[in-house]
Order: sequence, then structure tokens, then C-alpha cells
Amino acid sequence: NAIIVDDDADLDEAVLGVVHSAFSYAGQKCSACSRVIVLEGIYDTFLARLVEAAKALKIGPADEPGTFVGPVIDAEARARILNYHKIAAAEGRIVLQTDVAALAAEGSFVGPLVVADVSPEARLAQEEIFGPVLAVLRAKDLDDALRIANGTRYALTGGLYSRSPVNIEKVRRAFVVGNLYINRGITGALVDRQPFGGLKLS
Repeated sequence: NAIIVDDDADLDEAVLGVVHSAFSYAGQKCSACSRVIVLEGIYDTFLARLVEAAKALKIGPADEPGTFVGPVIDAEARARILNYHKIAAAEGRIVLQTDVAALAAEGSFVGPLVVADVSPEARLAQEEIFGPVLAVLRAKDLDDALRIANGTRYALTGGLYSRSPVNIEKVRRAFVVGNLYINRGITGALVDRQPFGGLKLS
């Protein structure tokens, strides 16, 4: 699932929306953001702010007040996600890797991982991970962002942050995805109350 960040987006909203979509529920929701595609004019600024916001997330037991990132479902899921940490080192530039060693005795914890400069063809950008791993991709322009966003076998949820009515309409027509969210996070559809469905292999 990808979120596109246009070069005129409200970065306060975009950063919060991406962080919530990628790392709430430890990234285990089927609708969670696993790729954020950022236009190159704001790429560095967005990335810096994203990393600082993700650093501030509280990791801990799910029943502890204030916890934002709880444990993943089990040890098998943790091992699978940590394998992607190894892949990340070869496929991009790790800009945030959270140390959760102090929580090892309390459950299957994996801290948020943010990987910049990921290629659209990389495994991090093509495979379903179901964990707190976020690939950050650079796009030349909106057409390039849409090409990247549509270039996977999965198409459950997608998002766009933009202030341009023209670009919003363009993305509405061209983003091949089951559920498209504009200027908000891409998780949180209410079961049996809101339409929800995917395309391609989703």
C-alpha cells in the first residue's frame, strides 16, 4: 500500500498520516502503508520530518497507556520481519532503526524501520511485509509517482496528500487501488459500515 506525497502537500498532515498508517498496530493491518512515494522537490524535507516523528513513537506492551507500537503477533512474524531488516541494508539507506532489545522479555517486538532511497523494483517495495517497515521512494513528478504506485501486484489501499484539485482528480482517476484516501491516513475503514475491497492480488 502506497501513499503519494505531492510537492504542495501540507507536510504536517502528511507526516502524521504516513506515520500512523505505517506504524500503528505495528504495521500489521492489511491496509497499512508500506511505501511512501515523495516528489523530489520535498523529498529531503519530508524524510527528515518523518524520521523525527517516527523516533518519537512509544514502543511497548499493547495494554500500557501511551503505547503506539505494540508487539507483532508472534515470534514467527518477528523473525520474518527482521529478515526484511537485513534486506533493507542492501536495498536502501536505513534512516531509522529502533532498538527494542530492552523489550525482548516482554513479547515479540519489532521497532519502526524507515528505509530511504528504495528502488521501485526492490523487494521492500514489492513484497507484503506486515510489519513496521516503511520504504521511502523518490519520484520525479506526479506521473512518475503514479507509475511507481501502480507498479506492484497488490492494490488494496492507497493515499495522496496534495492541495491541488487538478492533481487530486488525476490521482483519483489513475491510481489503481481498491480504496483511495485523500489527505488522510489509509487505515481505519469501519467494517460493515464503509466500502472496502482491493484490486489485483489484494
